[in-house]
Amino acid sequence: MSTPILDIRDVSKRFENRPDFAGKIARRLGATVEDTVVHALDTVSLTVTAGEVVGIVGESGCGKSTLGRIVAGIMPASGGRVLYHDRPVGSGHDGLGIQMIFQDPMSSLNPRLKIVEAIGEAPLYHGLIRRREMDDYVAAVMRDVGLDPDFRHRYPHQFSGGQRQRIGIARALAVKPDLLVCDESVAALDVSIQAQVLNLFMDLRQARGLTYLFISHDLSVVEHISDRVAILYLGRLVELAPTETLFARPRHPYSQALLSQIPKIGAGRQQFAPVKGEIPSPLNPPPGCHFHPRCPLATDRCRQEAPVLRRLAPDHSAACHLAEAA
Repeated sequence: MSTPILDIRDVSKRFENRPDFAGKIARRLGATVEDTVVHALDTVSLTVTAGEVVGIVGESGCGKSTLGRIVAGIMPASGGRVLYHDRPVGSGHDGLGIQMIFQDPMSSLNPRLKIVEAIGEAPLYHGLIRRREMDDYVAAVMRDVGLDPDFRHRYPHQFSGGQRQRIGIARALAVKPDLLVCDESVAALDVSIQAQVLNLFMDLRQARGLTYLFISHDLSVVEHISDRVAILYLGRLVELAPTETLFARPRHPYSQALLSQIPKIGAGRQQFAPVKGEIPSPLNPPPGCHFHPRCPLATDRCRQEAPVLRRLAPDHSAACHLAEAA
């Protein structure tokens, strides 16, 4: 096993919401105003090796984007740590090696900056290029992502959604990273454009030796692009396996419920049933296994004891009391 480029160790994230001025006054007057804590991530551990694509999957609110932002150094973890090339993220490195590509390129691009500035300002600031080199450098990066460099003096609103996403990719690539965190990077695009952008990601992986942490709720996209898949549920990592293994034989009940919803060609008429129940609130997660209120197989042990992520096979792990080793 090669040395991991990214090592996520027992990462937790809590968002604390303390009372505002009015709430503090109400508390002084005797009203019950409590602090609220959102448990976004709960001791998540994961390693990613160089050149690998790891898909992060789960329902809305499971902590996917929070994990991506912690890995990219955009927000700090409340507990645990993230190592990039054996160095803590956010401490002692310049942050250029990890770049993030967001879901909505229009909101992540400054509407007042021309594309040449949006792509070129970071490499210029960090000394990767000189100002007189910026125009040609940006043109070359735009060609790499399939954009016409003649449009580099236009503004973001003058591009289509797919073109803006390519601009976001070009901006990330401009500082020569080796790890990209893609947060729902194709979710806002039409299906045909999604395919083009996914193919671009794979071409760039080969050409530049990139590693991806690919966050998505779309299982078909994850199956197409990922080498391994990590399933998150309410802030916990519940299953981790190679893509082919996970899609063929998921071991956690939540993974089984998610994958059962994928339409299959040639399967005839299919009946689909959503995962029963609502995802619990991260303000007050249930004890034991977080999935037990929705799990048809839950036992008393599931309701009381949180399962640990344990190895069921050499490359397959799941956090379930009922999952047996292969």
